[in-house]
Amino acid sequence: MGNGAKAQQKRERNAKNTGATAKSQLKVNETAKNVICKACFQTFLMTTRQPELAVHAENKHGKTFEACFPDYQGK
Repeated sequence: MGNGAKAQQKRERNAKNTGATAKSQLKVNETAKNVICKACFQTFLMTTRQPELAVHAENKHGKTFEACFPDYQGK
């Protein structure tokens, strides 16, 4: 048995011991996108702050923050 086989066996043994599997955040992130630009309908995470959204409104559309995000409930 070569060293490659030993390394593979050790990886398999360690995988059994940990028992943890990688969990994806993609579904959670998709549900957290609840801030929507009314001009282009781009979605943003609910943790996105007002100054960053204002930059989007000004740079992408040349509009004010209030025009693009009239129902913004953030801080």
